Amino acid sequence: MEQIQTKGIRGRVADAPSGHWVYRALPRWLWPYAQLARWDRPIGWWLLLWPCWWSAALAASAYAIPGEPLATLLPPASHLLYFLIGAIAMRGAGCTYNDLVDQNIDSEVERTRSRPLPSGQVSRKQAWAFLVLQALAGLAVLLQFGSFAILLGILSLAVVAIYPFAKRFTNWPQFFLGLAFSWGALMGWAAQFDDLDLAPVLLYFGSILWVIGYDTLYAHQDKEDDALIGVRSTALLFGQNTKQWLIGLYGGALLFFAVAFANAEVPMPALAGLVAAGAHMARQIRILDIDNPDQCLRLFKSNSTVGWLIFLGLLGGGVWAYISPNF
Repeated sequence: MEQIQTKGIRGRVADAPSGHWVYRALPRWLWPYAQLARWDRPIGWWLLLWPCWWSAALAASAYAIPGEPLATLLPPASHLLYFLIGAIAMRGAGCTYNDLVDQNIDSEVERTRSRPLPSGQVSRKQAWAFLVLQALAGLAVLLQFGSFAILLGILSLAVVAIYPFAKRFTNWPQFFLGLAFSWGALMGWAAQFDDLDLAPVLLYFGSILWVIGYDTLYAHQDKEDDALIGVRSTALLFGQNTKQWLIGLYGGALLFFAVAFANAEVPMPALAGLVAAGAHMARQIRILDIDNPDQCLRLFKSNSTVGWLIFLGLLGGGVWAYISPNF
């Protein structure tokens, strides 16, 4: 496999995939920035994107009247595109900020010590400049929406700012990640209606539980290093009881999602996506081996499948509302 050669380190960055198309497309001097933004690991922005797309689809099919034009029952393509660009930009900015805050911690963890900042591939000044550029791209996207959505998006920065420090003072840093990564559950609805209702709030609560669950899987990769350096996580807190906790977290997420759907009166076929997502979550729990880091990473990444299933279910509900008068 092709290896990445970087300043101060021979061989690839430990948690960056070598041979990725990003490294073939970008000049070598941009590789460390790609690693700061995790452009070579799209799972992060997919997981940030899903609550946005769910919320946009929920808003589009909410209170649907059978026979309405299909375009009004599906989320606007422009909103989906804006959320996609915004998720990539803000996930990159968040990762860059997290690496700036965690530089000393990352230097003590085997999986992260070869990242651009602890390995000296970029300076802190360069990383801050890159963070600002990504944040400006996210702001440009946010300004495409109404005033309420813009204000709501700006408020999310408070949670984003706190998250990297959470592992220092609580056993529940994944909760703070959930607050940040689930914010899109509010944004999609706000972009459509320029206000909030109970349905997107319930969707937000459910997404928080989902994020805690999948990031616990991710945290099990680093639990030994985390324990040695005093970093806290739900992986360490749950330990051998992780499966039982995941049952509660994933089950609670699905319950919140179902009540959100009912509150928004989305067409019944949307629930098929929740059933399929629930089956996928159950499989994650059934086969989980918390002492197998490679498997934990695979199961973490598989949560994008959960995102697709719920999103496609909501789209299917909109389509059903459109065609149902013909049956």
